Amino acid sequence: MTERPAVPGDSSFAHSALEPTLGADLPPRWVGWRRQVLALLTVLGCLGLLALMRWVAASPSLDVVLLTSTGAPPSVLTTSVPALETMIGRAPVALRNADGREVMVDALLMERSPRWQVDDAVRARLVAQQEALAEVLEGREVFVEFRNGIELPVLARPRGFEGLGLLFWPLAALALAVYLVGAVVLLARPQGRNVVYLVVMLCQAATLLFIAVGSVRGLGLPAGFATVEPLARMVLDLMVGAAVLHAFTLHPRPLPHRQAIAAAGWLPVVVLPVLAQGGALNHVWWWTQGALLAQGVAALATISWSYRIEANPFAAVLRRLGLITFGSFALVTLGMAAAAGTPGTPGTVAAAGTLIWTLFFTSLLLLVPFLSRSRMALRELAMLAGISTIAVSLDLLFVALFSLGQFTSLTLAVFLALGAYAGARQWILNQTIGSEVLTTERTFEQLYRVARELQKQPARYSTLVAELLRELFEPLEVLRLERDSPRASVVGGGAALVVPVRSGRGGGRPLSLVLRFARRGQRLFSRDDARLAERVVDQLKRAVAYDQAVERGRNEERLRIAQDLHDDIGARLLTLMYQAQTPEMEDYIRHTLLDLKTLTRGLAAASHRLSHASAEWKADLTQRLTAAQVQLGWSVEFDRDVRLTVVQWSALTRVIRELVTNSLYHGHASRVDLQMALHGTRLTLAVSDDGDGRAPEGWAHGLGLGGVRKRVKLLGGEVRWRENGPRGIVCEVLVPDFQTPDEDG
Repeated sequence: MTERPAVPGDSSFAHSALEPTLGADLPPRWVGWRRQVLALLTVLGCLGLLALMRWVAASPSLDVVLLTSTGAPPSVLTTSVPALETMIGRAPVALRNADGREVMVDALLMERSPRWQVDDAVRARLVAQQEALAEVLEGREVFVEFRNGIELPVLARPRGFEGLGLLFWPLAALALAVYLVGAVVLLARPQGRNVVYLVVMLCQAATLLFIAVGSVRGLGLPAGFATVEPLARMVLDLMVGAAVLHAFTLHPRPLPHRQAIAAAGWLPVVVLPVLAQGGALNHVWWWTQGALLAQGVAALATISWSYRIEANPFAAVLRRLGLITFGSFALVTLGMAAAAGTPGTPGTVAAAGTLIWTLFFTSLLLLVPFLSRSRMALRELAMLAGISTIAVSLDLLFVALFSLGQFTSLTLAVFLALGAYAGARQWILNQTIGSEVLTTERTFEQLYRVARELQKQPARYSTLVAELLRELFEPLEVLRLERDSPRASVVGGGAALVVPVRSGRGGGRPLSLVLRFARRGQRLFSRDDARLAERVVDQLKRAVAYDQAVERGRNEERLRIAQDLHDDIGARLLTLMYQAQTPEMEDYIRHTLLDLKTLTRGLAAASHRLSHASAEWKADLTQRLTAAQVQLGWSVEFDRDVRLTVVQWSALTRVIRELVTNSLYHGHASRVDLQMALHGTRLTLAVSDDGDGRAPEGWAHGLGLGGVRKRVKLLGGEVRWRENGPRGIVCEVLVPDFQTPDEDG
């Protein structure tokens, strides 16, 4: 985990399509034309959908619902045609019109999707039957022949909007929503990867419309639909697979050789449909499914490669979603292949399997732009659709492989799917979305610890905030950005979190932290994370504001005390000095006045430069030691002239004075040496003498030495005494982390 300044062009700022530009709003004109284009696309989409509905509603149909059962021909289940109401439960044999065109009624006539017919011959027969039925219904008057020679004339009517069926409307609405989401993503951020996403969404919307048209009520499809459907859906499915592979070469980061990888993915889109249309491709369904599975394997390998290059959590989430999607599609393919041609396999279950798979994949596509947002309903929908896909696929496998009855296989499949859902729901959500919730106890514990440290060292505010955010979210990298951000925001589709730490409104330098790749690249940032970061920073700002208020009160109190000492005690000492009876008393009072002057000046100043403070300390010690006829050795080194707080200045001043006083009055020294050094954040202080002191480990620490220990501890350091050979005592002070107001910048 590293921390460094943000670099322009960093991938952290390659926002997802629905994220605003970091720290900047789009111009109103730029937003305005996007809204206009979106409104135009919405109108065009609605008009296109209305035209499709009018075309389907105008096609002739026969409002008869047939029921198939194992080993029996289809029979009339329900109908709104008065002439056929008496024939409910009877099995029709054929439909013919006045021109003599005829179509036989069997179980295949109820199939609506040639695309998912495994056998080429069955697919061709299905297309021929549906087109023949459309021609029969074009004649308007239709004769329905039943067994035992019964033939009833009925009238084929346009199905109308009410005849579109209950399933048509939600599928059409979902197709429109998919189309609009793709358009919004592209308009929000026009990029190559978003163009590819739009292609995926358009293909998926077209697939949903094909399914919607195939789900209409009654007998009969629009003329030409059955002929176009298998080839068109084949092209759409292959385009989706190629576009997903292409998108993985561009997002979350562009990959080497991406043009070659994308070209390999798009090759089946060109080759297979041309061969199938020309009749040169046998086993079309197997070739199509094999190509789609190959595209899926290539997409998984590509996104895994992207994650190895850069541990972006978006790539990790896409890889997990891809594994689930690939596994579900492979299971559906296996189930359809096993059920093909198996006697007793219900066509409605097979059709439901492909429909649920399509809904599952569509929900995942809709989920991708919102992975970093709170979209639990959409996540649950994707989960339920995936479990339903597994249930239907298992049902087909049980029927085909174990020859179970329809009810038995369906019941067993549903129980297995629900068991898998109940046991793995939370784990799958955590793995696919990475929504690991931070516990309240852990957050409070870390916040409390940092707040305590902040009270001791308020100057380290931004450093402590960065440490706290690292502990909470465990990012791989933290970038320092000198930019004022209005609020915490998730960028890069959840790959990064921007947290404003310090505002520039007060005249200082603004600072924001960019956290990249949460949980070491294993999960995405969410809006909940952004809200948590804002609350944490707000609490720390409150702590800093409280400490600043307390410090202002302390400064005011120090100023008052300094003023009182100067005006009252200083005036009295000055009077005593002029009334002194002896020169020795006059010198003593004069030195006391100088000490008082130094003390009041230190109390009145808010901060002290180290160079100025060391000069004052040297002047004070020189005067005192010269009067006592003691030599002074002085050595001060520092790599930068830092500002000392009042607490630091006062502690160092009292420590130096107390140690020198001990050397004079207890050690009776003739020489005192002081060495001080500040390198980085390491402060060392050594005061040695040649006095009579011995065995410091046996000393009883009174107020003087106890005060030294207390003040050194206040600085965050430690102190020890030892003998100074050949005679005397050395006191050594070490402060390993001497933080000053300049340290945190």
